[in-house]
Amino acid sequence: MLQRVFGIGRRRFADLSEQEILALAISSEEDDARIYRAYADGLRESYPDSAAVFEEMALEEDGHRQRLIDLHKERFGDLIPLLRREHVKGYYERKPDWLVRPLGLEKTRAMARDMEAQAARFYELAAGRTSDANTRKLLGDLAAAERGHENKAQALEAKHLGDGAGAAEEGEERRQFILTYVQPGLAGLMDGSVSTLAPIFATAFATGDTWTTFLVGLSASVGAGISMGFTEAAGDDGRISGRGSPVARGLASGIMTTIGGLGHALPYLIPDFWTATIVAFVVVFLELWAITWIQNKYMETPWIRAALQVIVGGALVLAAGILIGNA
Repeated sequence: MLQRVFGIGRRRFADLSEQEILALAISSEEDDARIYRAYADGLRESYPDSAAVFEEMALEEDGHRQRLIDLHKERFGDLIPLLRREHVKGYYERKPDWLVRPLGLEKTRAMARDMEAQAARFYELAAGRTSDANTRKLLGDLAAAERGHENKAQALEAKHLGDGAGAAEEGEERRQFILTYVQPGLAGLMDGSVSTLAPIFATAFATGDTWTTFLVGLSASVGAGISMGFTEAAGDDGRISGRGSPVARGLASGIMTTIGGLGHALPYLIPDFWTATIVAFVVVFLELWAITWIQNKYMETPWIRAALQVIVGGALVLAAGILIGNA
């Protein structure tokens, strides 16, 4: 940990020899090719055409690695020093593959652009530290190649994602995002916002005690969030329905359920009863508006229909809570 944070035990880039710079470039190209193949593997099932783009980018990195190895053999022989990015202080790092899954198209493309920019910067700095003409030329060529990979990626996308394939993949990504995150999150937000209205406002008007009301709202919100999260995760493993990771869906549902309930429970931390209640009413209105907006944007529910469903349902539950609390 200390080595990663403070660079203890790492070599300074300025202290590397030309052989070590080549060795570092070789290992970096190997890592980048492996990462691109991991991206391709992660995208292949849902986005086969984009996976083909990353496969060809991995082949590009293989070509760079081979050119570097050939130069190293010519100048320094067959024995390549074992020098990797984690051995050099201040050198850019790559995230482990498991940290970037599940892969989405835009996220993956953005990470690839960052990779190319970092690699280009490394080659530019490395070229400035070499005196051998052939080495300097190769490193400069590779810097230019990395800088030009964005154009290369665009060319590959045109090759593999033509004839509507790109639009189809983007549509599939949006559909998957809605199934995995939006639907469970929306269900949770609706449940947390609406189902907790009755117990919170019934307690508020029955006791007139803001602290007791807050505790009831907190317990109801957390309990509903845990229940909704486990129900969503356990109800469908996503394999047949294609709704994605049950853990991701469970978290989305549970967290949004808790947030929906806490929204109108937190105002009761205000000691004055009527001030807290008025603020809670405002928060309820904002919650119901947010639910309506999400339904319209992601579920394509017409504004009027979504508003009527949410507002009428929320108003009935709120009224029930107030009536019960005043009984």
